[in-house]
Amino acid sequence: MKLLNTFTSALAVLLFLSFSAFASEGVPPTGEDSAVRTIEMKGTDQMKFDVTEITAAPGEEIRIVLTTVSKIPKAAMAHNVVVLDKDIDVMAFANASAMAADNEYIAPGFDDQVVAATGLAGGGETVEVTFTVPEEAGAYEYICSFPGHYMAGMKGTLTVKQ
Repeated sequence: MKLLNTFTSALAVLLFLSFSAFASEGVPPTGEDSAVRTIEMKGTDQMKFDVTEITAAPGEEIRIVLTTVSKIPKAAMAHNVVVLDKDIDVMAFANASAMAADNEYIAPGFDDQVVAATGLAGGGETVEVTFTVPEEAGAYEYICSFPGHYMAGMKGTLTVKQ
């Protein structure tokens, strides 16, 4: 009899959990950020993002959360994510930004061509930015603008399409 009671109790718990999961499936989270999709990525000492492709709909709200995985001091190894306008000369932006330490390596004069940018994150730090995806379809490159990182391949593409 004790075995039957244990079995019945376990079955009841499993059914409850199954129905709870089913009932909440497809229900968007509540709160002010319920319409914001979050993309979590890491930046490493190898100067790479672990997410290099993001696809989004025009006008979608997204949040990029970047965590730097490094044991090197922040002054020598920090990362950011800078989403650039699709018509920008990315190499010119990266070169100019490498000289803009006082502005977190975002070149003055390019402000109107930056769609979104995080701050700099050293090892173990996390930064984020929430923004509205451009309405115009196309490929928008994102890079780390810390000196040398873009040239080392620290980049990705935000593809905007219906």
